[in-house]
Amino acid sequence: MPRLAFVTLISVVLLAGSFHLYQLSQPMFGAILLALAAGFAIIFGTNRYYGARFIFPGVAAVLIFIAFPVIYTIYIGFTNYSSFNLLSYERTVEVLTSRGTVDKSTEQPFAVAQDGSDYRIWLPDSGLLSDVVTLQSEQTADLAPADVPNDLLERRDAIKLRNGLQQLTLVTPGGGTIQNAGLRTFANVIPNFVQTGPDELTKADGSVLRANHETGFFVNEAGEKVPPGWRVNVGWDNFERVFKSKGIREPMVSVFIWTFVFAAASVLLTFAIGLLLAVILQWPHLRFKMLYRILLILPYAVPAFISILVFRGLFNQNFGEINLILESLFGIRPNWFTDGTLARTMVLIVNTWLGYPYMMLLAMGFLQAVPEDHKKAAALEGASALRVFFRITLPQIIPPFLPLLIASFAFNFNNLVLIFLLTRGLPDIPGTVIPAGETDILASFTYRLAFDNAGQQFGLAGAITLLIFLVVAAISYANFVTMRRAAEKRSGKA
Repeated sequence: MPRLAFVTLISVVLLAGSFHLYQLSQPMFGAILLALAAGFAIIFGTNRYYGARFIFPGVAAVLIFIAFPVIYTIYIGFTNYSSFNLLSYERTVEVLTSRGTVDKSTEQPFAVAQDGSDYRIWLPDSGLLSDVVTLQSEQTADLAPADVPNDLLERRDAIKLRNGLQQLTLVTPGGGTIQNAGLRTFANVIPNFVQTGPDELTKADGSVLRANHETGFFVNEAGEKVPPGWRVNVGWDNFERVFKSKGIREPMVSVFIWTFVFAAASVLLTFAIGLLLAVILQWPHLRFKMLYRILLILPYAVPAFISILVFRGLFNQNFGEINLILESLFGIRPNWFTDGTLARTMVLIVNTWLGYPYMMLLAMGFLQAVPEDHKKAAALEGASALRVFFRITLPQIIPPFLPLLIASFAFNFNNLVLIFLLTRGLPDIPGTVIPAGETDILASFTYRLAFDNAGQQFGLAGAITLLIFLVVAAISYANFVTMRRAAEKRSGKA
């Protein structure tokens, strides 16, 4: 039964991967892999669900790579997840209690001696040699006076054993203990914090830290937070920050408005220019049509990131060709990257350049579908060319164009690549408590908040992402309704 053997092999591999993820303290990803293994074994291991074999890979891919990231991002929006709250509570306690202060009076250099497949630690200043250790796990070894051992390792070879050395505790003849205090020394390390209760840590000076499970931090008697913290659910706090904090709300509103303006203006400009060029190329008396079409489509053929980087150089305020031309003709040198209005204008110019060929290609196809008889009849009635276009041609191409315009709006609403490569959202909006720029759209604003900020506020970014998701979902729904109504209208005419 080759099929059953193959299914068994894949299932065992997936189960092993799930168990390994669980051991790495990743139970959520382990559960996903476990569910994938169970589904694979049930569907491909029996004939009862034969039909499901054809859709299982696609459904699994959608759930793992689309549904799960969306759900997980929404979940993060209800937590305090940030660069200060990356750990679990248990790991936070472990990190804090592992911190220590080196007693300089006990610090002394060391060397590592080879003893077969094991090692000994030699302290030359005190003439002490440790028992045999493996340096593979946490160990405690006694020190005793001895002569200089043979086979002392070179410093570079001893450094390779640093992981094992950091887990080693040496007991001196007097009963004291010393630990690895660096790449070159052992010393008595006094712990900064000692766990004295379930939610209590005591410092060396006797002060007490208590766990606050609402904020995810240990706090001292003065109420000050001691990082690192741990992840906790904070409910709607991140959403309240978005709407109530002036330092967040004002730049958020500015970015939100600019995102809509940017997406709408990009669609309007690309549609207008693309349609205009398509109409010109449809003119029967125009010569060299093929050459013009090739030249006008070139921006669409060149990868977008290359065009964006080229424009970034062209708009350079000091050495860019655009400023050199403007200065020679009009004596002006605009600050494209430091003036907010000019930066937004530059973004629209570049995005229009990137988007008009797509609209032009669509318009060329839709214009071909407009009956010539209608235009000829209007011309015979004395209608001008502009009147024929706006009264006959445009109303007939708008219905098939509308779903594509809505899709283009949704794309530009999240056009992170353009903003990130061209301006990185700059110039910054003054007076904000979070990173926000004049040219930031919601996608780039969220990216900077999550990854470019020193605090890396993943929870706040997750909350904003949920708001973006709701807006884009509404746009997608509007696109769906528009397409359905257009289809019903066409079927009704038929």
